[in-house]
Amino acid sequence: MAELVTGEAVALDIRVARLASRGCALLLDLLFQLILLNIAIYVTGLTALVADEAWTIGLSLVAVVAVVVGYPCAFETLSRGRTLGKMALGIRVVADDGGPVRFRQALVRALAAFIEFWTLYGAPALITSFCNRRGKRLGDLFAGTIVIQERTPASGRLGPVAVMPPQLAWWARSLELSMLSDELAMTARQYLSRFWELLPEVRDSLGQRIAAQVVAVVSPPPPPGVRPEILLSAVLAERRHREEWRLAQRRARRLRRNGQTGWTQAPAPAAAPAPVPAMAMAGTGQAPPPGWQGPPPGWQGPPAGPPAQPGPYPTGHYPTGPHATGSYPAGGHPTGPYAGAQPAPYPGQGMPPGPYPNGGAQPPRR
Repeated sequence: MAELVTGEAVALDIRVARLASRGCALLLDLLFQLILLNIAIYVTGLTALVADEAWTIGLSLVAVVAVVVGYPCAFETLSRGRTLGKMALGIRVVADDGGPVRFRQALVRALAAFIEFWTLYGAPALITSFCNRRGKRLGDLFAGTIVIQERTPASGRLGPVAVMPPQLAWWARSLELSMLSDELAMTARQYLSRFWELLPEVRDSLGQRIAAQVVAVVSPPPPPGVRPEILLSAVLAERRHREEWRLAQRRARRLRRNGQTGWTQAPAPAAAPAPVPAMAMAGTGQAPPPGWQGPPPGWQGPPAGPPAQPGPYPTGHYPTGPHATGSYPAGGHPTGPYAGAQPAPYPGQGMPPGPYPNGGAQPPRR
């Protein structure tokens, strides 16, 4: 393990690639380069049949440079610090600040590798790797890079990052997590994901520091004597559970809202025609509406209205005045300018005058 300081001045513990894995990756890369070099020399040798010797020598030099220098430079630049051998061994080249390797750095490493491995048979690289605490060779020292172990052992993968501890489930359900920021939650998650990769002393100190920051923004305080990784696991598991519940509620509300608009909800079956009250059709001489099948079984008709209340006076009688007898005097109005006036009959068989002969309301028959 080694400490790496990022560009944001954050110290990270990284797993430096060991000499054995780097040696195996180098052997694989050399094997691929030799295969490519033989193919390139064979192809350039065919040009001697159609061109002079100078063309053949020039193309051979270009092929050697392209394979020896261009192969590692192109792969490390395009694949972010990995060649075919490094991919197979799970290692990667990164900058000293943890960033991806750039073209300039990859070119410097490739040129230094030509001197270290193809000219001096790897002796300078072996000596400097033993003397440097990060295992750097000359190309890494010149380019400002470091080779790290990218692939973690399978024994360190223990399933989900945050799991609810049974002994803290009752405490986590009552937590107030509104003050827990996303950045602090991500820091705790990264700590738990790399828990088994850290050294024991680094693991305990970093866990206590992160747990103290989390306890300061949540309430109520945790039970005494809880280890930092268990506390952080309980907080993150409860936070994830609440987020899942909130997303489920939001999805249910969206489905209900879309169902009201009618484009996600199946059409409702057609409602049966309302029964026509029997009292509305009795004595009218009208036929029931089309499709009416009669009242449903057990239908007792429309509800009866409230019982009639007796008025303040007897029916058909008034206490005083010209209407004391309950009706108008025979033959006209009781008082006023129309007193005693009789209604005049309509002309022409009791019908009002119209456009037809004899004052009738209908045309004559032909």
